[in-house]
Order: sequence, then structure tokens, then C-alpha cells
Amino acid sequence: MAYDLEEQEKLDAIKAWWARWGTLLLGVATVIVLAWGGHSGWKAYQGYEANKAMGYFEALEDAARLGGADSAGRIKAAADTLRKDYPATGYAGRGALVAATALAAQKDTDGAREQLEWLAAQDKQPGLQPVARLRLAGLLLDQKQYDAALAQLNNPPASFAALYADRRGDILAAQGKRDEARTAWQQAVDGLGTANPLTQAVQLKLDALTGA
Repeated sequence: MAYDLEEQEKLDAIKAWWARWGTLLLGVATVIVLAWGGHSGWKAYQGYEANKAMGYFEALEDAARLGGADSAGRIKAAADTLRKDYPATGYAGRGALVAATALAAQKDTDGAREQLEWLAAQDKQPGLQPVARLRLAGLLLDQKQYDAALAQLNNPPASFAALYADRRGDILAAQGKRDEARTAWQQAVDGLGTANPLTQAVQLKLDALTGA
């Protein structure tokens, strides 16, 4: 009889504990399961989207490499799809650079500029945005749109400061602003350092400007 009473007391204690905490524990467990399922589902969706984006990117690369009469149209179509449907995958930014290079090679300056302008405006592409701004500044320089070109070179990331200074020197020299160009190129030389293979090229421009 004592054994039955002891067991009953234990059961009553368990029931009382569950009545107090059971709903909370079930709620926490449900949240954990839903969160895990949601995370897994989101990761799967991201992977699916990335695979589709990769297909368009590869098609863009093929069109750029193989060329042909309709290559410009195929390049633009693939790049446009990446930009509109898959802007967060990383392939959109890379595709814009590949498309800009290919279109520029085909003398489609407006097409190349469109690609670079889009990427230059993408703050969520910190690895590629500075490259696009630098290349866009060069394209605008070729079009003699000097003020617009210089505007692309404002507030450069530290790792691009020397390259931006070099391009700024190119633009200022084209404007006939020799002293400002000299200052910019000297900043580029100082920033690149003697070990950088680009330093010699910038130094040659600086020497030519100073008459050395």
C-alpha cells in the first residue's frame, strides 16, 4: 500500500509540473521545429535560385566567348534576366561585368555603359561595385564626359584608392589640368608602391607630364 501511495505522489507531482510547464515547452519546441524547417526551406530555395542564375550566367559567358551576329542580343538578354530575377545571387554583378566587356569589344558602348551603370549603383555588391565604377569612369572618359567620369571616382574604397587616383589623373590630363593630374598620378604611385607592376605605367605618364 505504501508503494502505491508513493507512486501516486510521483504521478501527481509529474502531472502538476506538466500542467505548469508543459504548454510552454511544447510552444518552445514548436518554434524550434518551425525555425529549423523555415531555415532549411530558405536555404534550399536559395540553392535552387543560385542554380538557375548560374545557368543564365553560363549562357552569357558562352555568348560572349563564341560571338556571332546575334551574340549582343543574347548577352543583353541573359544579363537582363540576371539583373531583374536574380540580383541577390552574385551572378548578376559578375554577369554585368562580363557583358560590359563583351559589348565594349563589339563597339556597343551604350550597352556596356548600361551594364556598368547598373552595377555601379549596387551598394549590396561591395566586391564588384568599385570595379564597375572604375571601368565606368574609363568609358565616360572615352566619351569625353569628364565631370561624370570624375563623379564615379569619389569616395573610393581604401583598396581601390590608388587605382582611382590613376584614373582621376587620366581624366584631369584629358581636361588639360596638368597640375591636378600630376598630383593624382603621384598619389597613385605612392599608393601602389614600388613592387606593384602598375606603378611603372603610372610613373611613365607622370614623367611624360613633367617632361622628365
